[in-house]
Amino acid sequence: MEITIGIGIVAAAIALLLIAGYVKAPPDTAYIISGFRKPRILIGKAGIRIPFLERMDKLSLKMFSVDVKTTDYVPNAEYINVKVDATVKIRIGQSHEMMTLASKFFLNEGEDMIIRRVQDTLEGNMREIVGQMKLEEMVIDRKAFGERVQENAVPDLMKMGLEMISFNVQSFADQNNVIEDLGIDNISQIKKGAAIAKAQADRDIAISQAQAAKEANDAKVQADMEIAEKQTSLAIRQAELKQQSDVKKAEADAAYSIQEQEQRKTIEITSANANIAKAEREAELKAREVEVKKQVLDAEIRAKADAERYRQEQEAQADLFKRQKDAEARRYEQEQAAAADMKIAEAQRFAREQEAEGIAAVGKAEAEAIRAKALAEAEGIDKKAEAMKKYGEAAVVEMIMAVLPEIARNVAEPLSKVDKITMYGEGNSAKLVSDIVNSTTQITEGISAGMGIDLKSLLMGALGGKLAADNQPPVVVVPQVHSAAQTPAAQVDDTETE
Repeated sequence: MEITIGIGIVAAAIALLLIAGYVKAPPDTAYIISGFRKPRILIGKAGIRIPFLERMDKLSLKMFSVDVKTTDYVPNAEYINVKVDATVKIRIGQSHEMMTLASKFFLNEGEDMIIRRVQDTLEGNMREIVGQMKLEEMVIDRKAFGERVQENAVPDLMKMGLEMISFNVQSFADQNNVIEDLGIDNISQIKKGAAIAKAQADRDIAISQAQAAKEANDAKVQADMEIAEKQTSLAIRQAELKQQSDVKKAEADAAYSIQEQEQRKTIEITSANANIAKAEREAELKAREVEVKKQVLDAEIRAKADAERYRQEQEAQADLFKRQKDAEARRYEQEQAAAADMKIAEAQRFAREQEAEGIAAVGKAEAEAIRAKALAEAEGIDKKAEAMKKYGEAAVVEMIMAVLPEIARNVAEPLSKVDKITMYGEGNSAKLVSDIVNSTTQITEGISAGMGIDLKSLLMGALGGKLAADNQPPVVVVPQVHSAAQTPAAQVDDTETE
């Protein structure tokens, strides 16, 4: 257990050391690790530095621009004092040996420090080359001057681990303006050559101009002759073309006139056909409007006539039903009265019979007669109440039948104020009347729902009662009176015979 813990501690310590010593160098900087092992150089890659045992130094690999100038005038091979201004591009060598040398001089130093250290070396090399060359050579061939300076300075730079990338001369200057005089002499030579060349050119131009004038004159004469010939041919051709053009124009004018007449004729015919079609269409539209108005008026007249006829029929049926019920009630009252008279007559007859039988039976006969009469009157009253109850339903029916024409007239009244009705699809006068009847039916159904009265059942009951009354014979009630010998004095049976 203790061994395992110890191993874990050691592993953790190693891991911490590795993490603490992990380094990664960028591409433009060299990391130089030295101390515990052989020095290592890291460029653009990662490595491990053992803490406390190894150190890490940095060496910049960037390219530096060094401005190299002679601090004063330097005599050249011709003893002419010259100043030179140049720019040099350098960097630390990329090989391991060059970096090792550079690390001895420029380790952990910045760009400015490296530039100051190599600036005087480059200036000394440039002075040496100035003293070896003539002024004209330097000025005319700057590339050769730069190459010679570069060849002279490279060995010194390599000793410090540096590489020269380029050497560019910016300017030359001398103390006695010799460079300017060289320029003036060159300018004079150039001007002289230019003047000679100009004179030769003017001579050649004059000769060429004379030759060109002669050739131009010959060409002009030849051209004038050809132009005259061409103009003559052109005039002849123009005359021929004009003649042909006049003929074609005359033919075209004639054809255009004929075509114009044909077009005018076609336009007039088309316009006339369009006017005829328009008139026919207007006539057809007017006929359709007349037909529609006719149908609307026919529908209105039919609706009003049907509503009036229906009202009259309903009023006649209600009046007939009322008269029938009155007649039935009167007949029923007469029958009841006749039955009552018959009972009275029977009672009187019975009384007379009783008188014949004896004075003792008089009281009983009178009692029986009175009882029979009372029964008859009670039954008559019941029948009358029943008749009055039926007559009340008839009265309701009569009231509804009297109001129905007014309902139909109010439903159809808005149509009388419409000037024009256009129906599409299946619309016609029958459909219009059907809509009016449906509206009336909806109103009566609303009355039934609001009052709680089933009008349809009430009408059917009234008509059924009328039919039953017409088909059945009248009801006659005949009282039967039994003698005291046959029936007990207190027992009387009344029956109805149909």
